[in-house]
Amino acid sequence: MAYKNSVFLNVPFDRTYKPLLEAAVFAIYDCGFVARCASEDEDSSGIRVQKIYDLIAESKYGIHDISRVGLDHKNHLPRFNMPLELGLWLGAKRYGNQKHRSKRALVLDKIDHRFKLFCSDISGQDVRSHQNNPLTVIQRIRNWLRNSPDYKSVAFPGPEKMVARYEQFRTQLPNQCKESGLNPKKLEFNDYCILIVGWLKVNPK
Repeated sequence: MAYKNSVFLNVPFDRTYKPLLEAAVFAIYDCGFVARCASEDEDSSGIRVQKIYDLIAESKYGIHDISRVGLDHKNHLPRFNMPLELGLWLGAKRYGNQKHRSKRALVLDKIDHRFKLFCSDISGQDVRSHQNNPLTVIQRIRNWLRNSPDYKSVAFPGPEKMVARYEQFRTQLPNQCKESGLNPKKLEFNDYCILIVGWLKVNPK
């Protein structure tokens, strides 16, 4: 996969975040990019952090959702994976070679300016809120990728049109899954991506 088209997803992968993740992946592909995340390669013999290093090295773009700062119900502790991976990304951009200095990031949080209370060192970043709304996630990602210097001359679907396309895709997804013998409620990341790519071929922009 080409470095300039790869979008690294540093987001939660639990059940409650799933609607936002699925919307994000669709937006990435509908903009003509490729979604990358740790779930694309489940190798139990590999070291997870090395997988993250590799994904960061292979991706020019990165989406980092740092909204999960609440305490979990079981251990009463916050999750630090997303801020850690954001730090790795920023380090790669700052200290990497010329290629990696061109990396671009979209940092997301649930509510405007909330991140300043728990991650004040990134106060200079343009952090965007999504209000836990999948359709807002689509619009945020679309506008961010659309404004990339590499794609200023490329035609992108408008935000509202992309949302409408996603809703159409979701309506047709159960039938797509049925044809492929897949359970729409238990889709693997790679299966979901392939279904999106197949739908986009039949429904071009």
